Amino acid sequence: MLAGTYPCGVTRRALVIAYHFPPLGGAGVQRTVKFAQHLPELGYEPVVLTGPGSGSLMPHDTSLETGLPPDLEVHRVAGPEPGSADGWRGRAERWLRLETAWNRWWRRELVETGQRIRSIDVVLATMSPFQSATPAAALARRLGVPWVADLRDPWALDEMQVYETGVHRRLDLRRMGADLGSAAAIVMNTPEAADAFASRFGHIDPSRVHAIPNGFDRADFEDQVESPDDGVFRIVHTGLLHTSLGLDHRRSAGVRRLLGGTLGDVDILPRSHIYLLQAVERVLADLPELRGRVRVQLAGALSDADRSAAAPEVVEQLGYLAHRDAVRLLRRGDLLFLPMHQVSPTYRTRIVPGKTYEYLASRRPILAGVPPGDARDLLEVSGNATVCDPDDVETMTRIVRDEALRVLAEGRRPDREVPGIERFERRALAARLAGVLDDVVGAPSTLLVADVGSPDALRA
Repeated sequence: MLAGTYPCGVTRRALVIAYHFPPLGGAGVQRTVKFAQHLPELGYEPVVLTGPGSGSLMPHDTSLETGLPPDLEVHRVAGPEPGSADGWRGRAERWLRLETAWNRWWRRELVETGQRIRSIDVVLATMSPFQSATPAAALARRLGVPWVADLRDPWALDEMQVYETGVHRRLDLRRMGADLGSAAAIVMNTPEAADAFASRFGHIDPSRVHAIPNGFDRADFEDQVESPDDGVFRIVHTGLLHTSLGLDHRRSAGVRRLLGGTLGDVDILPRSHIYLLQAVERVLADLPELRGRVRVQLAGALSDADRSAAAPEVVEQLGYLAHRDAVRLLRRGDLLFLPMHQVSPTYRTRIVPGKTYEYLASRRPILAGVPPGDARDLLEVSGNATVCDPDDVETMTRIVRDEALRVLAEGRRPDREVPGIERFERRALAARLAGVLDDVVGAPSTLLVADVGSPDALRA
């Protein structure tokens, strides 16, 4: 019997709290959409509680609605969505940890809208935003059901979360432990993050902590895609680049390091196209006959800093693409570029970019500039990726040169199967989530834990 499937056709209703949901686009939306698509066949009817769907600065992608159950029940909170404060108010909110207008609005509207929904068996809150944890717990109490926290990123355990000081991070860790202490289960999206969570929060039973990664949908890769045969070598990157964030972080890195606001001595700038473009320029300087025959295609919402760093001779700026078009771009690529941030040699990163699984599913060669951690472990055993440090321009130069010369001389490399990739297929991941929901629905005694707000409850 499949996880979540009950005798006599019984189906449980799961209230899914998700800010990131269509018509919004992006990687965070894909995880929720695919769970909502596959959970009904596993015995759970999703009931989605989400944002207004308009007014957000995020890109929109209605193509992600394809495959959702036609009768999916969706409840939207009332708008308008408050904007972010700037100037002195914005600084005060960050440094003094003042509550923002957006946080107040999101928590209030979730509870007011969610409490009108009936016949719910379990609450599932997918985060970020992490402000969803408190209203998820409140709704679960009012409905008399357990709740499950699904963390797409590891919150205060995330090295990409840079704080003003170490005190700010410790306060957020305390809040994280308190807010998640009432969850019947906590789902992290990498094993490294799950281990870090279980190690940090000793008051939470480690048996309640699970790792369910991001993945890919097989259907997205079944169409035939014609490969261009025009004598051009294409390096493809999809998703966000972090040029602006990386430059800002470098300007304040010394102070933040001194004040303890970073983890793993993180350098965010390598999670951009900066070092790849340096490598490409070196190749073209050494082999000028390749000018005009090597292209870097960037698909995703680009900042001004991203665009400023993109040399027009080399870079094709495609902007945000609908998900299906981004997948087709991957499958046409000769080399897929996967950058991550740099950390100290002894630190293991706790995230795997969502695009990693679709890169692997595309069966195209990957150039991965990634530090130690789950992402590097996964790519090294895939057999389809060349891995180097995120800022290793010399190795990137060699890989780009060798691959470009080979492809332009011999033709495009055939698609290559990636053994074990099926374990990251979205339906398999939804079945794992259904198994977690099964456990918590059958174990109401895990709904609350005592004194989750006590400082002594957190491991030093």
